[in-house]
Order: sequence, then C-alpha cells, then structure tokens
Amino acid sequence: MHPMPVIDTHHHLWDLDLFDLPWLELPGMDPLRCSFRMDDYLEATQNCQIEKSVYMEVNVHPDLQQQEARSVLELCSQDDNPLAGAVIGGRPGEASFATYLEEFADNPFLKGVRTILHDPDRPRGMCLQPQFKQNIQLLGELGLSFDLCMRPAEIQDAVELVDACPETRFIVDHCGNMSVQPDQQADRAAWETGMQQMAEREQVMCKISGIVATATKGKWQPEDLKQNIDFCLDTFGEDHVFFGGDWPVCTMTSSYESWLNALKWIVQDQSETFQRKLFHDNAEAFYQLQG
Repeated sequence: MHPMPVIDTHHHLWDLDLFDLPWLELPGMDPLRCSFRMDDYLEATQNCQIEKSVYMEVNVHPDLQQQEARSVLELCSQDDNPLAGAVIGGRPGEASFATYLEEFADNPFLKGVRTILHDPDRPRGMCLQPQFKQNIQLLGELGLSFDLCMRPAEIQDAVELVDACPETRFIVDHCGNMSVQPDQQADRAAWETGMQQMAEREQVMCKISGIVATATKGKWQPEDLKQNIDFCLDTFGEDHVFFGGDWPVCTMTSSYESWLNALKWIVQDQSETFQRKLFHDNAEAFYQLQG
C-alpha cells in the first residue's frame, strides 16, 4: 500500500519565552521543560507524510489563554506550516467563558476548546456543574467541539455531559487515558464501561493518541499498545476514530515516527479504507479542514 497522507489531530507547540505552563513543574516533566516550536515539529515529522495538523492547547497559566489563542490562530493563517486548525484553551466552568470566546468565534481556524479535567486541582464532577454544561452547550451553538481529557475511571461522567449537550460534538482524548502498564489496571473496568457508553453517542469521536506516553521508555513494543488501541477501534468503529501524535509529550517515551509506525503496525490488517479514515479522512471531515 502506498504511503498515505496523515492528518495529525493533536500536537502541541510552546515557547517558554512567551508562555508559562505550570504543569511543567510537576515531577517527571524535566524532558519537556524547554520550548517546542513549529520548526521542531516539522523536524520530528519529516518522514511522516503529515498533510495537515490541528493544534491542541497546552494548559498555559489561565491568564495567558487569550494570548495563546491569538498566537496559534495567527500561525494557522500562515502558509509555511501544516496547521489547518486549532483547539484552544478555555474555562467553561466560569461565567466569563462566553465573553472570552467572542473574540475568536468567527475565526475559521478555530475548531474547538479543551480544558484538562485530570489536573490534581480539578475534582471529579467538575464537568457536570451547571455553568460548565451551559458553556459546553454554547460550543455546540457555535459549531465548536470539546475535547475530553480526563481520568480513565471518570469517563462515565462525560456520558452525562454529552447527553446534556446534544448539539455539541466531543472527542475523547488519548484513548481515554488508560495506561498500558500492567500494574495500573485498577480502573480498567470503569474505563471500558465508560468508553462503551461514549461510543453509543453519535456525536463522540475517539482520538487514538497519547497512549505511547504510558509505555516504558526504551523498552516498549507496538504489541504493548495493541490491547488498548484495539479496544478503542473496535468499540468506536471506523467512522469515529482519528489519529493524534501528541507531540512533544509522546517524546517522553518515543519518537514521533516510532509512535506513528507502531499504530500503523497495529492496524496493518485493517482495510485500506479503514486506515485512510483513521489517519486522514475522518479528521478532515470532522474538523472541516480546507486546503
């Protein structure tokens, strides 16, 4: 099969001269405590046939979210990089969220919003508060999606949010954040149940991303990722999945190219149509990427 073009639905960029990322101070984040700019992404993906990409917010200090959004949407408008859309940060739990969105709502490169739900200071049930639900409903009215990045045992909370926001499209990030480590499987039953319930909702996509970051650096094999990925692919089906590189976070355990090739190995027996949907077509349609 000829190499197919890839749309990367999830990669980050950050310049530490401009932005403060408080989570980089957490233990174990040392490899990520430097700037990762577009030139670095282009170098990391030079052998990967990336046709287009979607920026994913980087959980900057809340005071810098507007600046981050302005910066990346400007980058999307330039023709020297593959960025064709952006998912910006935001705080839907606050009443000011609608006002924050006003500046960006008409920008054709804006595709959605994310707020990390698994940070230590963000309790379970945060996404079920009335203000939060109301603002996620607003995203649907604006034609924008919401990325769910949360603890694997809490995916069932997202089901309630999805049901409360029938006009909003959702993406489950990173295969629902279920680790591949054998000693981190306590939440597996809750994760499986939540993912199965999410897959029953027509407006939900599953992003095949992030999972390699839970593997063991220097020791992992594609086979280590296969169980979780196969579960997601089988559960959501070929029309509700797409690929995300999660660069540079993936570099904690893997090069970008090794992660992409591992996923290609896992799906090698799937039809060419299935693979084109996973790596390209579903993302292009979902995000309405042009050019």
